[in-house]
Amino acid sequence: MVAADWPGVDPAWSRELDVPSSSRADAPCTVRRWHLLDNGAELARRGLTPEGTLLCVHGNPTWSYLWRSLLAAGSDPARPWRVVAVDQLDMGFSARTGRFRRLADRITDLGDLTSALGLDGPVVTVGHDWGGVISLGWALAHREQLAGVVLTNTAVHQPGGTPIPPALRLALHPAVHRWGTTTTPAFLQVTHALARPPLAPEVRAAFRAPYRGAGRRTGVGNFVADIPADAAHPSYPALERVAEGVRGLDVPALMLWGPRDPIFSDRYLKDLIGRLPQARVHRFEGAGHLLAEDRDVATPIFDWLAAQTLGPNGHLTPHPEGTTPPNGHLTPHPEGATPPNGQLTPHPEGAGWEPLWAPLMALASGPAAGDTAVAEMAEDGHTARSLSWNDLEDRITRLAAGLHDAGVRPGTRVSLMVPPGVDLTVVLYACLRLGAVVVVADAGLGTRGLSRAVKGATPDFLIGIDRALAAAAALGWSGRRLSVRDLPAARRRILGVETSVEELTRRGASAGAADPLPAPAPNDPAAVLFTSGSTGPAKGVLYTHRQLAAMRDTVAATLGIRPGARLVAGFAPFALLGPALGAVSVTPAMDVTLPRTLTARALADAAAAIDATVVFASPAALRNVLATAAGLDPAGQAALARVELLLSAGAPVPAALLAEMQQLVPAASLHTPYGMTEALPVTDISLDDIRAAEADAAGGTVAGAGNGVCVGRPVHGARAAVVPLSADGTAPGGTPVTDPGVTGEILVSAPHVKDSYDRLWLTQRESVRTPGWHRTGDVGHFDAAGRLWVEGRLAHVITAPGAAVTPVGAEQAIERLEGVGLAAVVGVGPAGTQAVGAVVETEPPVRRAGPAEPELAGRVRAAAREAGVEVSAVLTIPSQPTDIRHNAKIDRARLARWAARVLAGGRPGTP
Repeated sequence: MVAADWPGVDPAWSRELDVPSSSRADAPCTVRRWHLLDNGAELARRGLTPEGTLLCVHGNPTWSYLWRSLLAAGSDPARPWRVVAVDQLDMGFSARTGRFRRLADRITDLGDLTSALGLDGPVVTVGHDWGGVISLGWALAHREQLAGVVLTNTAVHQPGGTPIPPALRLALHPAVHRWGTTTTPAFLQVTHALARPPLAPEVRAAFRAPYRGAGRRTGVGNFVADIPADAAHPSYPALERVAEGVRGLDVPALMLWGPRDPIFSDRYLKDLIGRLPQARVHRFEGAGHLLAEDRDVATPIFDWLAAQTLGPNGHLTPHPEGTTPPNGHLTPHPEGATPPNGQLTPHPEGAGWEPLWAPLMALASGPAAGDTAVAEMAEDGHTARSLSWNDLEDRITRLAAGLHDAGVRPGTRVSLMVPPGVDLTVVLYACLRLGAVVVVADAGLGTRGLSRAVKGATPDFLIGIDRALAAAAALGWSGRRLSVRDLPAARRRILGVETSVEELTRRGASAGAADPLPAPAPNDPAAVLFTSGSTGPAKGVLYTHRQLAAMRDTVAATLGIRPGARLVAGFAPFALLGPALGAVSVTPAMDVTLPRTLTARALADAAAAIDATVVFASPAALRNVLATAAGLDPAGQAALARVELLLSAGAPVPAALLAEMQQLVPAASLHTPYGMTEALPVTDISLDDIRAAEADAAGGTVAGAGNGVCVGRPVHGARAAVVPLSADGTAPGGTPVTDPGVTGEILVSAPHVKDSYDRLWLTQRESVRTPGWHRTGDVGHFDAAGRLWVEGRLAHVITAPGAAVTPVGAEQAIERLEGVGLAAVVGVGPAGTQAVGAVVETEPPVRRAGPAEPELAGRVRAAAREAGVEVSAVLTIPSQPTDIRHNAKIDRARLARWAARVLAGGRPGTP
């Protein structure tokens, strides 16, 4: 197989070079022939001067072919870079030396090659697998030429107390090693099978081409044998030199990662982030070990290069965040930093800021110290547990001291796997006091989503109830494990638990008083909160202490929730915010991971327990409250009648639902804030304002009123705007506007907007590409009264011929029909020529999913037509696929795929 047969490779890139060896593995004056892919001659032939050189180093058992997309991208006249992708000796099409080459030899070999090439700076190294270690070894030895480093799925250190990955242990086993790596192509086949999606046959053939025959695979076996499994291994000192030397690299760095890697898991990424804290990091959910095959890595690498300035010393320097450099590329947002992009109000360090827990401390030392602060309900309607403000503060202080004694420090990541209630409140605020970063990924993500989130966040500690600790043990979640309660010794061993929150609280009783702990700074990272995952894998959203405090202040100012308020929190995030607002908080008897389990009786019992003034519950929870309201007794009705404010959010809340709830809480003002995990809240609207907006829409008296859900006006301290939608259903850019009737992607700017997406550099970069704004991914418009109307998600916009159709307005019209529950409007067919389909959940439910009866289909089409949407097909379904957390966000992408299959003649089955 020759270069002309390698898909994606220009044969002109393939070259060979004789290189004098200085490696200890070779005799003096030995010359080795290297094969490499190099676009330098092509650039010279086209008269292009490269900005620098990418030195790309493959791992085992790949070769330079892995980097073909970078060679193609580097040949772009708009941003030319020389790309040199090497075949290491005994690998690819380079010489078979007959010598065992260890890590130190391979680092020397690479230096010999770059000397023979006359490679001068600036050089950016790119490494994968064990090629990452070798590339970093070269970087440390050539700092005068080094401009930056790029790493994909690699490792420089084996975390203490953990064995090497099982796949490598198997490959190293004496009974398997030679047979699996050299005698047969098994190691190659297994590695190639890790690609997601599978490699095309011709690509797989290209990867196997240099390794046909046992004699060509000796280097593959030797590479595996050179893995330092422990400190006694001959290559361990060289690995340690690289691992420790990396800490001193002050050049820009980029890490691109495939989390579904059975070899280099997220624990290795965590280690690398600790050694290169300046690195931009992006995890490609669903991608695995062969990241360069699974995803487009060329675009982010060259975008990252373009977002730097090449200084006179040959170093790359990032542009200031929020500015647009001369090449027009926006600079990525460093994780944990505060962007001067208008989202955050700049204050001198510590000025104009009150910690999240300040109201709690004030109440604990004031006249209300003995009053109930937080409570949780039992199934029988009685209070199961409660703490006063003084007790809550005391327990938080003692636990914080105990956690510090156990090793929790500022920046330590602590995953909280505790249901809302007394325990979670204590643990959360204790961690925040220490400056630890709390990771909140609730069970509402589902088992797979929760596991993906926890593994991606790589917590240092995991605090959980028994069920969560069992999942951690079974699913391999990282972190030292702490139980909430004291456990028997046998149970602790089974779950791998070190100690308990109860024990640490006892331990901290004296430690806290003797050694006051320093408070975190306003701009220190405070929390990683995960999105619901309703429109893709859940994303971690990083908040600083200042931003969490700003969220508290915005909620207080917008909704008037002040110290002394009494809150029933049927929605987990508000259960955590209650103490920060100085509000008495109670969690009703329900499964908080399934909002629809909240019953009217449970809500009334919780309200009666604290004489509640405020209730917060999701739309799905309110629907079940109404469905079970007949079971309320007079005492329960009276408790709900005393509620002054009812809040519902998490998904669009129909006015009819709020109107029904008004009958249960007749004295309450009903509000539905609009927001998202990245910015909560953004706008707010009351039931009265919703009715006024709908009247304006029906009467045509206010320009822009109608088509979607009216979510009101921006909350205290926030600004909102839209970037107009183009005909192809995208919002590529342009000036943010608030003109009535202009549909576009919704933008928000506020002091409480998230700091960044956690380890999702590309996602973060996209979200701030309009300087000063966070791009929400939602679509909507303003009316002439300044109210925002949400029309759906940008990802769900339907691109019909000549127009972009947003779904929510038509869905609302359809849901008003008798016999229809939830409705979803989706696009079927190729982008630009999509037909509009409506998928409706009927009441009562149909027995089987499929095409709707003609009478219902006619009514649905007529309702959608009145909303300005022509529906081509109507399908019915027993129940809509909704997210677990809210039980309300419909998975329209899934429905679109199902509808396309059904309309093409396939069996309906279940979406």
